Amino acid sequence: MHQSAPLHGYSKFMSNQTVLMYAIGLIALIAIALTAITLGPVEINYLQSLSTHDELVENYILWQVRLPRILFSIAIGASLGLAGALTQGLFRNPLADPGLLGVSSGAAAAAAGAIVFSGNWDWAMPEVLRVWALPIAAFCGALGICFLLDRLARWLTPGSVMGLLLTGIAINALVAAFIGLSSYLANDEQLRNLSFWTMGSLAGANWMVLSFMMFVLVIAFLCSQRLTLQINALSLGEAVAAQVGINLKQLRQRIILMVAFLSACAVAWCGMIGFISLIAPHIARAIAGPDHRQVLPLSMLLGGLLLLLADTLARTVATPAEIPVGIFTALLGAPFFLSLLAKQRKALI
Repeated sequence: MHQSAPLHGYSKFMSNQTVLMYAIGLIALIAIALTAITLGPVEINYLQSLSTHDELVENYILWQVRLPRILFSIAIGASLGLAGALTQGLFRNPLADPGLLGVSSGAAAAAAGAIVFSGNWDWAMPEVLRVWALPIAAFCGALGICFLLDRLARWLTPGSVMGLLLTGIAINALVAAFIGLSSYLANDEQLRNLSFWTMGSLAGANWMVLSFMMFVLVIAFLCSQRLTLQINALSLGEAVAAQVGINLKQLRQRIILMVAFLSACAVAWCGMIGFISLIAPHIARAIAGPDHRQVLPLSMLLGGLLLLLADTLARTVATPAEIPVGIFTALLGAPFFLSLLAKQRKALI
């Protein structure tokens, strides 16, 4: 009887406001995707391309270049949105973000190290494993930063929001120094590859990487949905969560693993794409409230929509050249982050 009323109110809320927002978001996502198919150096009539099997240039561009990239941008954006929502739920802080806290940078640093310092390992590594060398390295880097941040923030500034952000800034500085060292020691080819991580790009999308990313995203989403009620309890404080029987250590480890894996996969194939994981969860909470049963899937939808829009602009604004997508997400996210800081300041005064 104690849980029936909240669940009834939750289902009623779902049938009114949030379902409408889901529908609007999906319609906007489909509209942008259909528009993105036609935009680019080569104009494509996708309706005509779908109805013919001729070996045309337009068909190749549609099926092997644009469609995988559009779907890949949605998957990466959804992964970043989910990672951001989980990070903010774990730290109980709307300013927490895998990029601001150094998690994405840690993944990029590990990938940079793999590019520069693993050149002598190629002879000992089978060709099949070389494809997965960067994702594995990025995952290890992201996981290490996640645990380091959690331990340092609790030891140095327990319970402090600003302490958490300052710890993340310090970690970002250390990671940036390592990436700079990797760039200094890199040869010309490695240096060109390293520039990919610093600016972000979705140009490497293909059907194989897309399939793997979709698999990772589905698994992470299903696992996260099993933790939503525990994250809701954690948002009330660690003491409250412990009183209702939640294993905080186990919950923290599960969330850190998911955030690390999602961030690592995004960085491994797309480089550093900032602020999507900050903006999407914040908008989701403004729409659906604090309930993570709705915040997590809505953050995925908004993250996919924001990154698809940013990538469409990145490859069409300066046609036939392509602007790194990280530039557009930074232009969008930096003012948004400053506005969040201003709200936090007003709340403290």
